[in-house]
Amino acid sequence: MLSDPALSDAALARAIAIEAGDLLRALLGDGDCCGDQLGNRGDFEANRLILDRLHAARPDDFILSEESQDDGARCGAHRVWIVDPLDGTRGFCCRSPDWAVHVGLAIDGVPRVGAVTLPASGRTFSSDQPPALPAPHGGRPRIAISDSRPPAIAGPVADALGGDLVPMGSAGFKAMAVLTGAADIYLHAGGQYEWDNCAPAAVALAAGCHASRIDGSRLVYNCADPRLPDLLICRPEWAAPVLAAIAAA
Repeated sequence: MLSDPALSDAALARAIAIEAGDLLRALLGDGDCCGDQLGNRGDFEANRLILDRLHAARPDDFILSEESQDDGARCGAHRVWIVDPLDGTRGFCCRSPDWAVHVGLAIDGVPRVGAVTLPASGRTFSSDQPPALPAPHGGRPRIAISDSRPPAIAGPVADALGGDLVPMGSAGFKAMAVLTGAADIYLHAGGQYEWDNCAPAAVALAAGCHASRIDGSRLVYNCADPRLPDLLICRPEWAAPVLAAIAAA
């Protein structure tokens, strides 16, 4: 039972993310709505499910969700769940595979726990069961970037590294591409919020990847302003070269 207090935070995050992903996949199949209506319904219903489960299982914790009004009292809290009920709503509405559910937990501002589920492929990644990173592929580094808001810095970085830009949707999808070996680097600049990357960062760090701001500073969560505009997640061997390329750009 999800309300069992003995259930670990990571197991709880994973179970809730999977359940929300199942709900969203069912919405895609019922045919009752489409387009923006489908996206709005997915955002609302997945958010309600996640909040209900977290309130029942961890009633003393605060929650920061993209789809709920922010409670400023969370800023003084030790534990804050940071969730994106439907990351990549545009892809979800188009029925593309690159959308995700994020359930993360920041403890004293640090992304300690995370689960990211990719319902279209049935894969879930969590901080307590991180995948082993594939061996380096030995070719040109593949840099995952937003397919709708590619950062201006991506081109110069790709040139400096001799890499290739790979547009993808959904922050969670791009971050998990580094863990699966579909990409080596995920670079974003120009606008995100804490819910876009808290859970992905927690999972990536647990898997041994590098995760930081693009100036190399650490990611800090549960800030009064939840904007967290830039992000670098990459295989550990690419961290220093990418940060050097960004600094030189």
